[in-house]
Amino acid sequence: MNEALSQLSHYHREERPWGSFEQFTHNEQTTVKRIVVKAGEAFSLQKHTRRSEFYYVFAGEGFITVGTDRREVRAGDSFFIPAGELHRAEGTDDSDLTFLEIAFGDFDESDITRLEDKYGRSA
Repeated sequence: MNEALSQLSHYHREERPWGSFEQFTHNEQTTVKRIVVKAGEAFSLQKHTRRSEFYYVFAGEGFITVGTDRREVRAGDSFFIPAGELHRAEGTDDSDLTFLEIAFGDFDESDITRLEDKYGRSA
Protein backbone atom coordinates (compact mmCIF):
# COMPACT_ATOMS: atom_id res chain seq x y z
CA MET A 1 0.00 0.00 0.00
CA ASN A 2 1.21 3.48 -0.79
CA GLU A 3 2.65 5.12 2.37
CA ALA A 4 0.62 8.32 1.83
CA LEU A 5 -2.65 6.34 1.61
CA SER A 6 -1.91 4.50 4.84
CA GLN A 7 -1.83 7.87 6.63
CA LEU A 8 -5.48 8.61 5.75
CA SER A 9 -7.62 7.88 8.81
CA HIS A 10 -10.49 6.39 6.79
CA TYR A 11 -8.54 4.54 4.08
CA HIS A 12 -10.02 1.11 3.47
CA ARG A 13 -9.65 -1.44 0.64
CA GLU A 14 -11.98 -4.33 -0.18
CA GLU A 15 -11.97 -7.06 -2.80
CA ARG A 16 -15.34 -8.05 -4.23
CA PRO A 17 -16.30 -10.73 -6.79
CA TRP A 18 -16.67 -8.04 -9.47
CA GLY A 19 -13.46 -6.11 -8.64
CA SER A 20 -12.36 -3.90 -5.76
CA PHE A 21 -12.65 -0.49 -4.16
CA GLU A 22 -10.51 1.86 -2.10
CA GLN A 23 -12.35 4.20 0.27
CA PHE A 24 -10.68 7.47 1.22
CA THR A 25 -13.30 9.22 3.38
CA HIS A 26 -16.34 7.97 5.28
CA ASN A 27 -19.44 9.93 6.30
CA GLU A 28 -17.70 13.27 6.24
CA GLN A 29 -19.34 15.73 3.82
CA THR A 30 -18.95 12.92 1.29
CA THR A 31 -17.68 9.36 1.14
CA VAL A 32 -15.09 8.93 -1.63
CA LYS A 33 -14.08 5.67 -3.31
CA ARG A 34 -11.97 4.59 -6.26
CA ILE A 35 -13.79 1.60 -7.80
CA VAL A 36 -12.45 -0.93 -10.29
CA VAL A 37 -14.92 -3.25 -12.03
CA LYS A 38 -12.98 -6.05 -13.70
CA ALA A 39 -13.35 -6.79 -17.44
CA GLY A 40 -16.48 -8.85 -18.04
CA GLU A 41 -17.80 -8.26 -14.51
CA ALA A 42 -20.57 -6.06 -13.08
CA PHE A 43 -21.80 -5.07 -9.68
CA SER A 44 -25.43 -5.55 -8.65
CA LEU A 45 -28.31 -3.67 -10.19
CA GLN A 46 -28.96 -1.77 -6.98
CA LYS A 47 -30.33 1.29 -5.25
CA HIS A 48 -29.69 3.18 -2.01
CA THR A 49 -32.29 4.97 0.11
CA ARG A 50 -30.02 7.27 2.14
CA ARG A 51 -27.42 8.46 -0.36
CA SER A 52 -26.93 9.83 -3.86
CA GLU A 53 -23.78 9.10 -5.87
CA PHE A 54 -21.66 10.84 -8.48
CA TYR A 55 -19.40 8.77 -10.77
CA TYR A 56 -16.44 10.09 -12.74
CA VAL A 57 -14.82 7.56 -15.10
CA PHE A 58 -11.07 7.99 -15.34
CA ALA A 59 -9.85 4.76 -16.97
CA GLY A 60 -11.08 1.88 -19.09
CA GLU A 61 -14.38 1.31 -20.80
CA GLY A 62 -17.68 -0.13 -19.70
CA PHE A 63 -21.35 0.51 -19.17
CA ILE A 64 -23.21 2.51 -16.54
CA THR A 65 -26.92 1.96 -15.98
CA VAL A 66 -28.94 4.71 -14.28
CA GLY A 67 -32.66 3.96 -14.09
CA THR A 68 -33.53 2.33 -17.40
CA ASP A 69 -30.74 4.11 -19.32
CA ARG A 70 -27.66 1.92 -20.03
CA ARG A 71 -24.77 3.88 -21.59
CA GLU A 72 -21.35 2.96 -22.90
CA VAL A 73 -18.74 4.97 -20.97
CA ARG A 74 -15.05 5.87 -21.15
CA ALA A 75 -12.59 8.18 -19.40
CA GLY A 76 -14.03 11.66 -18.84
CA ASP A 77 -17.69 10.61 -18.59
CA SER A 78 -19.65 11.42 -15.42
CA PHE A 79 -23.05 10.51 -13.97
CA PHE A 80 -25.24 11.52 -11.04
CA ILE A 81 -27.39 8.85 -9.40
CA PRO A 82 -30.12 10.25 -7.11
CA ALA A 83 -31.03 8.35 -3.94
CA GLY A 84 -33.52 5.60 -4.76
CA GLU A 85 -32.46 5.29 -8.43
CA LEU A 86 -31.44 1.90 -9.83
CA HIS A 87 -27.85 1.75 -11.06
CA ARG A 88 -25.03 -0.60 -12.05
CA ALA A 89 -21.47 -0.43 -13.45
CA GLU A 90 -19.96 -3.04 -15.77
CA GLY A 91 -16.56 -3.56 -17.36
CA THR A 92 -16.51 -4.52 -21.04
CA ASP A 93 -15.29 -7.98 -22.03
CA ASP A 94 -11.90 -6.42 -22.86
CA SER A 95 -11.47 -3.66 -20.28
CA ASP A 96 -11.66 -2.92 -16.58
CA LEU A 97 -13.74 0.14 -15.68
CA THR A 98 -12.18 2.48 -13.10
CA PHE A 99 -14.12 5.40 -11.66
CA LEU A 100 -14.35 7.74 -8.72
CA GLU A 101 -17.53 7.45 -6.63
CA ILE A 102 -18.53 10.37 -4.44
CA ALA A 103 -21.48 9.53 -2.19
CA PHE A 104 -23.64 12.26 -0.65
CA GLY A 105 -25.78 11.47 2.39
CA ASP A 106 -25.64 8.80 5.08
CA PHE A 107 -23.17 6.20 3.82
CA ASP A 108 -23.61 2.63 5.02
CA GLU A 109 -22.66 -0.48 2.98
CA SER A 110 -25.87 -2.12 4.26
CA ASP A 111 -27.94 0.57 2.46
CA ILE A 112 -27.94 -1.51 -0.72
CA THR A 113 -31.05 -3.07 -2.19
CA ARG A 114 -29.88 -5.52 -4.88
CA LEU A 115 -32.42 -6.33 -7.58
CA GLU A 116 -30.11 -8.43 -9.78
CA ASP A 117 -26.73 -9.89 -8.89
CA LYS A 118 -24.71 -12.49 -10.80
CA TYR A 119 -22.97 -13.53 -7.56
CA GLY A 120 -26.14 -14.64 -5.73
CA ARG A 121 -26.41 -11.64 -3.40
CA SER A 122 -29.81 -10.24 -4.48
CA ALA A 123 -32.79 -10.27 -2.13
